[in-house]
Amino acid sequence: MTAVIDDARCDALFVSYLQRSQEPTAEIIRAAVHATVDRLGEAGCAELVAQEFGEHPDCAISRMLWARSAIQSAFTNGAG
Repeated sequence: MTAVIDDARCDALFVSYLQRSQEPTAEIIRAAVHATVDRLGEAGCAELVAQEFGEHPDCAISRMLWARSAIQSAFTNGAG
């Protein structure tokens, strides 16, 4: 179950307004994930991720790698 939740969080961060260059804190990442899921829903986030991978696979890969790493850091130790 945790993997499914992490996947949804990664999708939400991927399609959020946050950028790696902003060096967001864990608190900002968690807030962005919650706001994006509230706005788009989990299915909406997944649809936009698929669209980006279809249109810009070269950029999408590095963004998803960042999102996965950021989610792991922001939601560890019971945070979130």
